Formats: sequence, structure tokens, C-alpha cells
Amino acid sequence: MISVTKLLFDTEYFGDSLRYNKASHGARNGTTIGSGPVVVWNTTKTCNLKCAHCYMESDSQKYQGEMTTAEAKRFIDNLAEFKSPVLLFSGGEPLIRPDFFELAEYTISKGLRATLSTNGTLITPEVARRIKDIGISYVGISLDGLADVNDKFRGKEGAFKAAMEGIQNCVAVDQRVGLRFTINHHNIKELDKIFDFIEAENIDRVCFYHLVYSGRGNKMIAEDVTREESRQAMDTIIRRTRDFEARGLQKEILTVDNHCDGVYMYIQALKEDPARAEKIKSLIGFNGGNRSGIAFGEVDPQGDVHPDQFTQHITFGNVRDRKIEEIWTDVSHPIMAGLKDRKALLKGRCAACQYLDMCNGNFRTRAEAVTGDFWESDPACYLTDEEIGITPTK
Repeated sequence: MISVTKLLFDTEYFGDSLRYNKASHGARNGTTIGSGPVVVWNTTKTCNLKCAHCYMESDSQKYQGEMTTAEAKRFIDNLAEFKSPVLLFSGGEPLIRPDFFELAEYTISKGLRATLSTNGTLITPEVARRIKDIGISYVGISLDGLADVNDKFRGKEGAFKAAMEGIQNCVAVDQRVGLRFTINHHNIKELDKIFDFIEAENIDRVCFYHLVYSGRGNKMIAEDVTREESRQAMDTIIRRTRDFEARGLQKEILTVDNHCDGVYMYIQALKEDPARAEKIKSLIGFNGGNRSGIAFGEVDPQGDVHPDQFTQHITFGNVRDRKIEEIWTDVSHPIMAGLKDRKALLKGRCAACQYLDMCNGNFRTRAEAVTGDFWESDPACYLTDEEIGITPTK
């Protein structure tokens, strides 16, 4: 996750203390040495929508074998023991779980920060008030465009209207809320409209996700943006973030799942503001790039542990059988061992890149989806050979 706001202006939000912390340098099992990872828990596979790019391939049916309330509480206890800083409740649609509020409240009582990733369609005024009252730190609501564009991706007419009401209900109770927007070929022209939208609706935050080829998203490889479109998207994001800052609007702007974004910002800053470029270089150096299997992990509805939510075909253990700390620090699985020290395993452009320490090879699942090799170059890197230091002799 790249904080465009932090890199450009040094503004500080909660997540920046985890992403840009000197103590994170060299950590192998968490956000910093001595702490556990941020964990996404996909609480259920059931969802009231059927999104085209869903990595869980969720739909409205009931799935068997998902963790019970008691099992979930033991898992949360173990996360607290491991000193994991954040538990992100995701799905499917997490608000479908009848025990969601009980588990979220339990998480907070154990000293973890609880956040929620949702499609927003089930957030009534009463739900928004309860989210606020129990202390959920942040609600991320997925939108992939405005009106018809979003509804097409979400697989349901009226999804945008319902999500919009969910956003407004959160804003009404002063609940911190933001958008999650997955960039692809069909909605890239919506970026400026999304910035207009978050300003008009008084939304605090927006995360622009790069498409990862996982689940139903595997069928969208041909619909991903080109390298040139990725660069244009970053130019738009940078331009509009600067505009917000110039007008005194406090909005947290982030990009997710493509760590060459930070390097691109550094390269662009070198042309205009070398002092700021050095600051960006320092910050993304602390961050260290992609940290799946290190500072970030995922637990699925059945309790299986994975490197991240997009890499569920690789499993390290189950929290029903072993504590999350035991699973996360066990390097007997070659992929877990590799992720914690991956540089020597990377191939192609990633292996030769002069910015490898800032990117850490980007997203492995995307590389595997396209090449069949987990350690090959990430095809979504849009930097040129010249920019990353590859010459005819290298």
C-alpha cells in the first residue's frame, strides 16, 4: 500500500506509522520487529453481490465449514498475543455474518484495531451508528465507478445506490469511511470523477487498487490497463492529490497492490523537486515494498492461512489447529521461506531492477497467473527498462 498523501506532503495517518516506520526495516514476521502482521480475515464467502473481479469468487449461497464464533475468538486471542496491530474484517460480505458485531467488539477489547471492508449495501443508519459506537476505526466501501459502471462490475442493479446510502450513513455519524476502487480498462476514465465524488460526499479516504489476477479476476487479465494507462492513472492521482492539498482538503489518497507506484513517484519527483524525491526514496525504503508473508497475511473463512487474500491457493496452516504465530514464523514451507527473503529467488526484470529494495518484487500472484512461475517478474510493472536500470548489457 502506497500513501500518495504521505509521500507528497508528509501528512500522517494511522497506517503510515505501520508502512513508513524505521523499525519495520528487517522485520520478517510482522509490521515491525516484535509485532505480528496486519491480517485480513475473510470472515465468510457468502455475499449479496457477485463482483466480476472477486478474488473469493463469492456469491449468495451459504458455505459450509466457516469458523464458528468460539473458534474466531480463539483466533483473535492469538492475534493479540502475537501483537498484530490490525484485523481487517472482509468477505464475501462480512456484515452478513450474524456475529460480526460481537467479533468486532471482541477484537477491539483485545487491543487490536478493527477495520471493515464491505460493499456498503447493508449499512443502514442503525448499522452505521453501531459501527461507530463499538469503535471500528475505518470502513472501506468498494465502488468501481459511478452508477452503471459500478453496477455492471458488482453484478446487481442498484448496487451503487445502496452503497451510496451506506457511505452517507457513515458520514452522518462521523464514522471514518473511504472508497476502494479497482482500476481496470473499463473504469480508468472514471478517476477524475471519483475525486470529484469523494469531495462532494465528504469522504475521508480513497484506495486505488491495481487489479490482481486471482479468483474471478483471473478472467480479467485481458481487461487490465496497459502500462501507459497505469502511468496516466498515477499522473491523475498525483495531480488531484496535489489539488486537494492546495485547497486545504484533508483526504488520504493511497494506491494498493503495485509497489512500482512509489518508485514512479520518486522518478517523477527527481525531475521537479530533488529534495522531495529523496524524502520519497527514504520513505519507500523504510516500507520495503510488497510484504505479503511478512507484514501482511490473510486467513480465509475456514481458518486457512495464506500470504495475502489473493494467494489462497498457497496455504501455510490452519488457525483451528495451530496459533497464528506458530504458522507465521514456520519457514518449513518453501513459499513462506521465500517470501521472507525473496530477492535471490526473483527472476527477469525484477531480479535486475535497481529499485528492488523499494519494491521487493511487487505482486507474486500476478506473476504466477501470467507466467506460471511464482518468482517471475510482475507483468503489471509499468516502469521502462531504462528507468529501472536495465541496459543492453544488463
